[in-house]
Amino acid sequence: MHHRLTKTSEGRCERERSERGQSLVESAILTLFLVFLMLNTANFAYFFMVALHLTGAPRSGAEYSMLGFATPGALSLAAAGPSSSSTSVSWLTYQDMTGALPNASGAALQVCSQALGVTAGVAGCQSFGGPANFPGPGTDPETPNFIMQRVDVSYTFQPLVPGTLFNLGLLPSSLCSGSLTAFSCTFHGYAEMRAMN
Repeated sequence: MHHRLTKTSEGRCERERSERGQSLVESAILTLFLVFLMLNTANFAYFFMVALHLTGAPRSGAEYSMLGFATPGALSLAAAGPSSSSTSVSWLTYQDMTGALPNASGAALQVCSQALGVTAGVAGCQSFGGPANFPGPGTDPETPNFIMQRVDVSYTFQPLVPGTLFNLGLLPSSLCSGSLTAFSCTFHGYAEMRAMN
């Protein structure tokens, strides 16, 4: 017994093959779009994590600079540095960034504390790490009773997935710039707190 294909069954087979090909193309386009979306999301999440840690680290440092070793028995301000001394403000600030950032020691840091001296109501400043131009602390409105303590951090980093195409969510930010192959963000965080003189 021989089966003969009629024109309707040939047309149906051709249509099924065409629909399978169309489904394959649609799946490929959708997969590429989802990968693109996931990589942009990963970079944006990484940027948010870095921003979060670079906001918290200077705040902890300024708080420590202001409070120092203040206890009822002994009142002394914490030293600004060196960053290798476990009792300094710079060491504490770097420790807050370590673990969260791939190269925390590459961050530029400035500590302004009355422990470094006070000139015309403004605390002295000391820099650590890479070069950066930071403003000094402002004059406290209640000088000489209060002195502003300030900690600044500047950190440049590359997103997890390089390239502008995978950083479209970061492009509107003035913190990030780059070309198709090289993309980087520089984040500056600071905290100012008043210490009683």
